[in-house]
Amino acid sequence: MKTNLEFLADIHNPETSNIPYSTLNLGPTHPATHGIFQNVLKMDGEKIISGEQTIGYIHRAFEKIAERRPLYQITPLTDRLNYCSAPINNTGWYLTTEKLLGLKVPKRVDYMRVMVMELARIADHIICNSILGVDTGALTGFTYVYQYREKIYEIYEEICGARLTTFMGRIGGFERDFSPKVFALTKQLLIDFPPVWREFESLLSRNRIFMDRTINTGAISVDRALNYGFTGPNLRATGIDYDIRTAEPYCSYEDFKFDVPVGTTGDTYDRFVVRNEEIWQSLSIIEQAMKKIEEMGPGVYHADNDHYYLPPKQEVYKNMEALIYHFKIVMGEIDAPVGEVYQAVEGANGELGYYLISDGGRSPYRLHFRRPCFIYYQAYPEMVQGQYLSDAIVVMSSLNVIAGELDA
Repeated sequence: MKTNLEFLADIHNPETSNIPYSTLNLGPTHPATHGIFQNVLKMDGEKIISGEQTIGYIHRAFEKIAERRPLYQITPLTDRLNYCSAPINNTGWYLTTEKLLGLKVPKRVDYMRVMVMELARIADHIICNSILGVDTGALTGFTYVYQYREKIYEIYEEICGARLTTFMGRIGGFERDFSPKVFALTKQLLIDFPPVWREFESLLSRNRIFMDRTINTGAISVDRALNYGFTGPNLRATGIDYDIRTAEPYCSYEDFKFDVPVGTTGDTYDRFVVRNEEIWQSLSIIEQAMKKIEEMGPGVYHADNDHYYLPPKQEVYKNMEALIYHFKIVMGEIDAPVGEVYQAVEGANGELGYYLISDGGRSPYRLHFRRPCFIYYQAYPEMVQGQYLSDAIVVMSSLNVIAGELDA
């Protein structure tokens, strides 16, 4: 006869138990998934026995579409990857094409790009961490800090006229110099936002309910994170200080002083804290970038390349050569050099990479987007196994899973 402990172990073993398990569809239209994707969970009451993801509900074939487009027309596709921080996606694509073309951009362009990328990182982390609060029942922090995401969008709007999907910049630089209003809005953000973010941190970081919901929830070890290919805040939360901005600097990030925050356990709470600290580092980087730009004064905001950088509109109206280049660039009538390049940037949620193969035609022969969400979402079933349904929601939220990156 089995002992009580043996019987208890037996009924909780999916291989031997006769207990009927239930199947729960978490998604694809569940509001807590923050996107159109599905998790089929095998449940023992509220406890998760196993899970399986299903993606592809919004598959848009971006990579194949891009292989039918000239380099210039691919940028709007990158906006739709992680649409919470589109300027980082745009810049990553520009750096990829510039590597293929052998373009060298002015230092001032690097600093301008750093400024907009760090603004985008802040906006992304505001969304992730404030919604994590909502998913644990704390709505106040979300309503308080979300207005500053709108203030960042106002800066985007002044730079390029767009807010969410920005198509910000051009191959070789920016379409125009930053106006005085851009710097004024950014300076005001640097004054107004820090005390608000400090209050947000104090609202949740030592909140007993929030801590109970997030500490030791969805933890992943360093080895498992590396095996899955984790990058970004989700990897740094495990204790690995890998950041592409310092490991393989681009856009002159080597000129900036900042720390790379790391966690210890790789759980939901660590991911929350790492993103909080990254916002402080981004604020410092933006302040440094603005100072560098102001010290340089007004100057060149794009590389000198007629074949890929659109000429000024006023020149197009009165100069035949400018009109010809404008037409050739917009219509995609310029052949790219033969080559094979990979360029990665530190996206808000991990390593965003572009692998581009050119056979010398007007469009890429092959193009692959390395989307960080697509890589680390593989680990989700393992991270929620043995935990409760309520935990599944906060783990997904803390991973910052963006549906646009899952289904490229």
